Parts: sequence; C-alpha cells; structure tokens
Amino acid sequence: MDKTLDGKKLADMLNSELTDKINKTFKETGTRPGLATILVGQNTASQVYVNIKHKTCAQVGLKSIKIELDENISKDNLIQVIYDLNKRTDIHGILLQLPLPSNLRPDTPLFLGEISFHKDVDGFHPINRGKLFDYDESLAPCTPKGIIALLEHYDVELKGKDVTIINRSNLLGKPLFLMLLKRDATVSVCHTSTKNIERYMKQADILILGVGKPRFVTGDTIKEGSIIIDAGINRVEGKLCGDVDFDDVIDKCSKITPVPGGVGPLTVSFLLQNTYFAFLKQLKLV
Repeated sequence: MDKTLDGKKLADMLNSELTDKINKTFKETGTRPGLATILVGQNTASQVYVNIKHKTCAQVGLKSIKIELDENISKDNLIQVIYDLNKRTDIHGILLQLPLPSNLRPDTPLFLGEISFHKDVDGFHPINRGKLFDYDESLAPCTPKGIIALLEHYDVELKGKDVTIINRSNLLGKPLFLMLLKRDATVSVCHTSTKNIERYMKQADILILGVGKPRFVTGDTIKEGSIIIDAGINRVEGKLCGDVDFDDVIDKCSKITPVPGGVGPLTVSFLLQNTYFAFLKQLKLV
C-alpha cells in the first residue's frame, strides 16, 4: 500500500485549476493578479525560494515582479518600498521574504504590519492573524493551508483526532492550531520547553512537525498507524530531507509526507491561491 501523501501531485492539480480561473478572469476583466516579492540581501536559500515562487507564477499566468534590495537598506527605505507597492493597483499581493538580514530582523513585525492587510498573501498582518481567531482562513498562512488541503484531499478524518504539532511559529504552529480546532481536532502544541515531548508524539493520531532537525522522529517515537506531516527542510550530505527518519517510520505509520514533494509545493500553491483571492477582493469580484 502506498502510504505517501503526495503534495506535489495535489499542488499540480490546484495550480492547473488556478490557471483556468486566472485565464477566465482575464477574459472578463483584462487584468491578471499581480504578486510582488521583496528580497533583502543575498540569502541563498531565500533566493531559491523566491525563484520557485516566480517560476510557478509564470506557469499559472499570474503576473509577478521581483524587488531585490541591498542588505544595508535603511528601515525607512524598506518601509517606503512597501508603501509604494501598497499603492500600486496592478499589485494585489505582497510578500516580504523572510528571514531578513540580521540588522533588520528585530523589526520584522513592523515591516509585516506595514503591508496592506488586503495584499498580505502570507497571512502575517495582525488583522489577518486576528481574523484567523474567528476561523476566517481567507488569507491565512500558506503552509498550514497546504497541510489542511492535503489532509482533506486524502480524506483524513480530523474531528476528534489527537493532533500533536511540534512548532509554535507564526508561520506554521500557531495558525495550524486554530485551523485544526476549527475542524474539531484535539490539538497539542509542543516546543523547545515542552517536558517529555515523546509522550505527546506517541499519543498523536496525527503528528505535524517543523523543527529543523534531521531524523528527529523515529519509529520508536510514534504511535502505530499514525499519520505524519513532515514540514521540516534540512540538507544532509547534499540532499534535502525532513525532520522524520522516513525509512525508520514507514512500516509503523499509516500515511506520511515525503521531503521533498510533500508540504513544500503546497506552500507555493497556496501563496498563488491567496494572491488570486486578494485580487478578486480588490476588484470586488467576491
């Protein structure tokens, strides 16, 4: 039995559907959704991620522009770049690639708050985060949306299930906690100060993690028949891998996401979905 939760296959399907929607809307309005990415500095991993996003934009017919800034840009100048994008009617989504260089990193919440919440396709603006508390997921963060979509696509029952999330970030753990609560799961959120974290892992019907530690999860740390969503990205001996020792858990779990090819493609896909939704809202088409 194939236990793989194929995120790439689902992302390809969603992107194909989005292409049709964008083309249909273009015929009706003469306008395409526009996404702007802001990349500050020369972080190699960030450059790779941004390039993947722009490549996928081109594949679905979504307009995108890439703004690359020097790592020594002043705080005021970066804010001005964001203001200018907020005012552009051809730009419907704005993404500030994180992490920022060390000199700007302490002000990350400030910069994210300066992005118009209407164009906040990463779901990090305080208003969109607040909406998520009322279970409004229209502009929720992309990785959690992808994980939920993957679970639902494979008919994974969430109601009443014990779910353990090992991550408490604004990018993954916090928003995913709320999205799972909306679907009546019982959710535990673990982090670096959690005592006896193995207890939570072993009781989980569904284990979701992004900790940045290769082979953090092994066969003896999971429940028999559990479902594992691996949102970790690590590079070991030149190869990408997640936080789970895939070969060690494959016989014990019932379903698992691969790395690469699991959560990652869906994160990009839902960035484009969020941009399309923001576009529709700004044109008052929904």
